[in-house]
Amino acid sequence: MRLALLLFPVLLAACRPVASGTPEPISDRPIRVVATTSIVADLARQIGGSRVEVEALMGPGVDPHLYQASEGDVQRMSSADLVLYNGLHLEGRMGEIFEGMQKMGRRTLAVAEALPNDSLIHSAQFASSHDPHVWNSPALWAAAAAAVAEMLSAIDPAHAADYQARLAAYRAELEGLDRWVRGQIARIPPSARVLVTAHDAFGYLGRTYGLEVEGLQGLSTAAEAGTADVQRLAELIATRRIPALFVESSVSPRSIEAVQAAVRARGFSVEIGGSLYSDALGGPASGADTYTGMMRANVQTIADALAPVAGPSTP
Repeated sequence: MRLALLLFPVLLAACRPVASGTPEPISDRPIRVVATTSIVADLARQIGGSRVEVEALMGPGVDPHLYQASEGDVQRMSSADLVLYNGLHLEGRMGEIFEGMQKMGRRTLAVAEALPNDSLIHSAQFASSHDPHVWNSPALWAAAAAAVAEMLSAIDPAHAADYQARLAAYRAELEGLDRWVRGQIARIPPSARVLVTAHDAFGYLGRTYGLEVEGLQGLSTAAEAGTADVQRLAELIATRRIPALFVESSVSPRSIEAVQAAVRARGFSVEIGGSLYSDALGGPASGADTYTGMMRANVQTIADALAPVAGPSTP
């Protein structure tokens, strides 16, 4: 039986109104937010500030494509004032749970699905699907932040001005991030602007900053890479003399190591340029425990590996 059906009775019980007692006005207490990924949780904290208490279901290194919600996760979401998730099938195994919550009138927001359809990258694998990794474009992430600010303002109108002020400050921060990224990418010769990773998570980064992106797996890590995929990518790397490829923090390195070995068999040596944060932030001491920190860590790793040797850059 599907997970959502197994957990549905738990969700139903948790969503029933309390029979007695007067609930504390939401303007007098922090808004309880449950977010699926650490990236979405950071967005809630940036916009909500001290007005929100945010809990992330998935921590550093957790792959949302494969994540399966527990009974405790469903209970946490059911008791929250707001559930934030990425959407566009990033949390593929949780879709039916979100649908059940929406039918019961619970407040939910899929931040990526709040973006204009024409700003999304269409999936080559599935005609009706889009690439869910929208945060790799700071401009799109700023638009997602606006959707969160609007939702928080609707829930807590007494503090709407605070959410809008934090949104304005965050937009300015993301504009600065965008300028910094463009400077780093400019260090890489145009012929070397090829980003080879474990799965196709960086399409928005490539579209925004002029990188050709090659993922061994598709948009979801649930799709297995076969021998033909490994050989195709190895041939591309060897033919074009791409200097580095990258592993990901939430994906096993074995597939990329297989590509590296296949390239070596063709008489060319390609380095593993480092590990990128793809679908989750880094841990507390990583420097990548916020969205902007993660983006800076990723782009610095990419630029240092693909640019001519001149010493590492400073973020």
